[in-house]
Amino acid sequence: MRSRHLLALPDGIETDEVEVLAASRFTSVRWDEGLPDAASTSSRTERRPLTAALGIRAVAAVAPVRALRVGRLTTLVGPYRVEREDAVALGLPTTTVVAYDVHAPVERGAKPFLGGDRDGLKRAFPDGMPVREEERVLQWLVAAARRLGGSVRTGPSGVVLTPDTDGAIDLTVLTARWLEPEQVLAAVQRIAPRARISAPTGTWNGPMPGAGRGVRLVPGMPEPGGTGLSTALEEHGLRDTELRRHVLAESEAFDAYMRENPPAPEGFGVLVDLGVDGTVAVEVGVEHVVPPIMRELPWAQDEVVAYRVRWEPLLIEELEAERPSLEHRVARGRAVPQVQAIARAVHAVTGGEIADESGFLVDPDDL
Repeated sequence: MRSRHLLALPDGIETDEVEVLAASRFTSVRWDEGLPDAASTSSRTERRPLTAALGIRAVAAVAPVRALRVGRLTTLVGPYRVEREDAVALGLPTTTVVAYDVHAPVERGAKPFLGGDRDGLKRAFPDGMPVREEERVLQWLVAAARRLGGSVRTGPSGVVLTPDTDGAIDLTVLTARWLEPEQVLAAVQRIAPRARISAPTGTWNGPMPGAGRGVRLVPGMPEPGGTGLSTALEEHGLRDTELRRHVLAESEAFDAYMRENPPAPEGFGVLVDLGVDGTVAVEVGVEHVVPPIMRELPWAQDEVVAYRVRWEPLLIEELEAERPSLEHRVARGRAVPQVQAIARAVHAVTGGEIADESGFLVDPDDL
């Protein structure tokens, strides 16, 4: 087990909860009949010896040990009971009660780039970041650990990632119902009376008068904007001034038409100013990718609308910090009730489902 990734969880987490989280991210999740490495199943009353990683001794299994396939080459085998001394030996939190042994391919790419590392994966893999299936599995493991209050032990390096359960507070309401901006604003204002429609601060009246005029091509000099104009001149046998006059007339006519007939907006937003705690934004638009677990819902077969309730702190870079500052955590703690209440209010009007940042569904009653 020391050579593979482990998903370590506290007490009270059932296997079906892990299965649902897997089905929220991966397609074709299923329980396999056999177990990798010739492992055998065990009942609640059986006691089976574990590998030398946890000491060669009998440990009671908390449930029948099975293999949950989450990818073409990846399975989660477990759950295995983890005693307190086992957790200490593996560097896991002492609150760990069960663990899943992750049989996944080892696929590594380039060294991590500089920048934020909220999940801690750059710290765990300094010599080469996971790619392809291993990357997808590890990202899901960290997200599942955050949702369930657990940890991830990363293979031979032994680096333990314990994501902050409060580190991801954004919520998304997924529904088939489209609300007009005034309807969304009314729902949000029941929670935050100072909410307002996000609107542009200025208007566009077309290009500056005379833009593009008076620029002539000089032989031997680079053409502004590339070689398209000179090529067109050669093809049509037109002089520089004739072609420019034609192009400018066409562009001015198009600009005038668009000013008179602006396209219908495909999305909009509502903003709530929290002062020193940042901003909560409700971003509305069509969602093209829904969690796999929702794909069988009848209303999700057609167009799905997403109402994303996002919190943005004053220092945006803190969102990607694995261990953000105290000030950030205090502001986040004050923003959480606002985000949750707004998501509930929008869901009460639109129906549908609520998903967290990781695409895991959330019961509105739990918010």
